[in-house]
Amino acid sequence: MGAYLVDSDVLMDALGRRRQRLELLNSLALRADTLGWCAVNVSEVYSGLLPEEENRGRRLLNSLEFHAVTLAIARQAGFLRWDWARKGVSLSVADVTIAAVAMSYRLTLITGNTKDFPMPELSLYRWD
Repeated sequence: MGAYLVDSDVLMDALGRRRQRLELLNSLALRADTLGWCAVNVSEVYSGLLPEEENRGRRLLNSLEFHAVTLAIARQAGFLRWDWARKGVSLSVADVTIAAVAMSYRLTLITGNTKDFPMPELSLYRWD
């Protein structure tokens, strides 16, 4: 049994029934794996959600486990962004926060945007 944080790109594709992402999430759920999300995912998903997708979006998010962004996680996200900027890599606040949530809760991040998550200590389920 695995524990996963689902990145916003995967959630949006699942809602739009694209790239077989909904099937991936369903297959993991059927295996009794834990699938989760955080507050950043809500902001990103709702920023691209069509009005007719709102109910489906709410149902999808309600079917997943919520992981809070704590003060310690926010601080870790800031340090991650600072560290990677010193290496010449510009990462968004949203992405480093998602990465910090996954690392703090020891979750594997399911994403199709692996370039946004270069941290070697982050466990990724690659879905490119």
